[in-house]
Parts: sequence; C-alpha cells; structure tokens
Amino acid sequence: MRLLFFLTAVLCYGHLSAQLLAGTAKVNITPKTDEPIHDSVYARSLVLQGGAQRLAFVSVDLAVFTSERIVKTCKEKYGITQLMLCSSHNHSEPQSGGKRAFQQGNPYTIFYEDQIIKSVGEAVQHLFPARISAGRRSFPQLGFNRLIVREDGHARESWFSDAQYTSENPERIPFGPVDPEVGVIRVDDEQGQPRVVIMNYACHADVVCFNYAVSADYPGVACRKVEEAFGNGVNCLFVQGAGGNIESLQISSRRKGPDDPFQTDYAPMERTGELLAFQTVKLAKSLSPSAGGVAGIRWMEDSVHFTGRFDKKLDYNVYLNTIIINNDIVLAACPGELFVQLQLDWKKKMELAEVKPFLFGYTWSGGNWPGYVADVRSAALGGYGADQGDRLIEVGAGETMITRQLANFYRLSGLMRDKPGPVGFKAGAQWIIKPFQP
Repeated sequence: MRLLFFLTAVLCYGHLSAQLLAGTAKVNITPKTDEPIHDSVYARSLVLQGGAQRLAFVSVDLAVFTSERIVKTCKEKYGITQLMLCSSHNHSEPQSGGKRAFQQGNPYTIFYEDQIIKSVGEAVQHLFPARISAGRRSFPQLGFNRLIVREDGHARESWFSDAQYTSENPERIPFGPVDPEVGVIRVDDEQGQPRVVIMNYACHADVVCFNYAVSADYPGVACRKVEEAFGNGVNCLFVQGAGGNIESLQISSRRKGPDDPFQTDYAPMERTGELLAFQTVKLAKSLSPSAGGVAGIRWMEDSVHFTGRFDKKLDYNVYLNTIIINNDIVLAACPGELFVQLQLDWKKKMELAEVKPFLFGYTWSGGNWPGYVADVRSAALGGYGADQGDRLIEVGAGETMITRQLANFYRLSGLMRDKPGPVGFKAGAQWIIKPFQP
C-alpha cells in the first residue's frame, strides 16, 4: 500500500527578549449591506513587540478569513514579523446568507482586508510597555459533541433525529468529549491596568445560524460583556479553540430563508455569551503578572504537507505556529477546524511540562486552509467533518499537527537536543564505600 504523506517542513525561529511592548486596536468591519444588522462585526488586534520583532494576532468576527495581502502589507508597512488571523467562525457574517461564505465570491473581502490592516496599524501606533499573565478555568460546559454515535456504531450529526435522539438536542444532553475550560491571557500596562484580554474557548459560533442577518454570534456578546466589565478600558479578543465538532447547548431555531416570517430568537446567543463572559471576567480579574516580569517570547513557524483522505491529488500545506511567553504560557496556533479530542490530547501532554497551554484554532498565518481536521477515532466513526466530503484532509493529519506542535515546543524550550545525547553528564561513583563502624 502506497502511503501518500509528506512531512517536509520549513522552520522559522524567532526570539523576542527585550522590553516587551504591546498595542491593541478594535475596528468595526461591518460593511454597507442590504442585510439586516443585528450586531456589528469587528477586528480586534494585539501586537507584541520585543526588540525589532513584532507578532500580531487579529481576532475577526468572520467565518473563515485568510489573506496574503494582509500579511504582505503589514510586514512592509508596519514591520510585522508574524501575523495570525484568528476567525471566530461565526455563521452570520455579512453576505453569508446564514451560511459560511469562506470568502469565495464575498464582495467585502477587500473592505475586510483594509479594515484589518487599519487595526494592526493602530495597534502599532499605540504601543505601551506590557506585562502578561494567563490562566485556565473549568466550568459547566456550554457545548456538546454534535457527532453522536448511533445504533449502527457510526456517528451522525445532532441535527438528524432517530428513535432515541431529538434533532438539535433540545434536551441539552451533554454529549462528549468537550473541553470545559476557558483560557484567558491578560495583558497589562506598567501601572497594572488590564488593557487586553484574550478569551480562548472551543465551541462552534453558530447559535444563530440561518438568521439571515449580520451578527458576531455568542463570541461578539462575550467580548462586549468582558469589555463592559472592565469599564470598556479593555479590548477583548475571542480566539476559537478546537471546536470543529462542538455545538452550543443553547441554540436558536433556523429560518428557512430571508423571507421566512419566523424570526430568530437571539436570547440563546446572548445567554451563551453572558455565561462565557462571566467565567472569563472572573478568571481575568484573578490574574496578575509574576513579580519577575516578562521573561521573553519565543516562536516557531512550521509548514507540514498532507494529502487528501479520499482525493490523493490534494496537497494541503498547513502552517503551524508555536509560541512561548514568559517561559510558561504556550500557544499552539493551527488553521482549520480541529476536532476537540486533538486539543484535549495536546493539553494533557503539555501539562506534563508544567506550562499553561492554549490551542488557537481557526488561526491562519499562511499556506492552505485544511478545512475540518478530525482525530483518527472521529474519522472512523464518521459524520459531518469526519468522513463526509471529497476534500477532507488525510486521516491522521490532526495527530501529526499536534505532535509537531509538541515537538516544536520542546525545541523552543531548549530541552530537545539537536545533537545526540547525553551532553555534559558526569556519572558518579558506582559504589559508595564507607568504613564499618562496629
């Protein structure tokens, strides 16, 4: 059997070790549209600078957004060394018609790019000395695993009912696995005032899917609530986790079209956002930077090639970013819709290194968008995103991406040797001889 699998990689290292500077900005990216606008969509940016190097994270209230133009422009105009676009994956972005537009034919792409570039520029113009802290908090889950194993042993999506399950899980049965944790990264100025909160949570942002109106969905509510809790002196960036197969327990009934007299109920969206914001604020307010200050930032970009699961002619060039902040905060940035089991497995392994792990899903910095990335078991069980579609990435790609993230962390940390070991080890005496005392 011929194995069509590539592990060629391009590794780029970066070190930010001087005084850490941070800048942030929030820009409305809601275009002029004939669609109803329930709530605006935004681009929120965070730029981190150490020495001559700059990293930029941009959280966008869009389904999936990639742009070589943004990367090129921000590098040339603002000196951005590495830029990461973090899509919230809301299913009610402008001109999406309630579905995920994924940029194809979207008439607002250039407008989005201009606004996102503007947000990065404003962040660079307002850099301040910064300190960073982070933590994680478990709480009762807001989502459930939407691929439910049925009587035949295979999984089907939650929106298909059978003799035992009701479509869309109105009973709110907490099927798993899920990740019950929210991760928070807090950026303070020198006066100890919080300026940025990154909220990292794994759950599909489609509570109001098929609403036929513009909305940032529950991440927009959560960000707004967090910002209000800090007196609007904080910019809150939502970064999706590995939520590829996680659906919100609270969901609105779907409309059949823009002319459907049935109106979307936004209460589930508001409540989901409120619950997430409450936990985020509680955690964020408990954090504080270590007394020793910032120890620096290190990062690595990696590129891994995969073929398709069914179409072996496909070639997915997947860019990964591994980032270490303060020696104990670790970010694994991955494009695509990773399944949650991959996140749980990676976090469990990272905990052995006694660090605070954050998986940034739906985060693009270059290369191809891989679409759904299922773990091997989910790929076998099947269902939407697991074995449906002819453009799925090959089986095992998710585990390879996570393993590469793990290996790159150990390389960045300095623990992974680049030459055969052991080095610098001196063995002690094999025997300890002491005089006998009668």
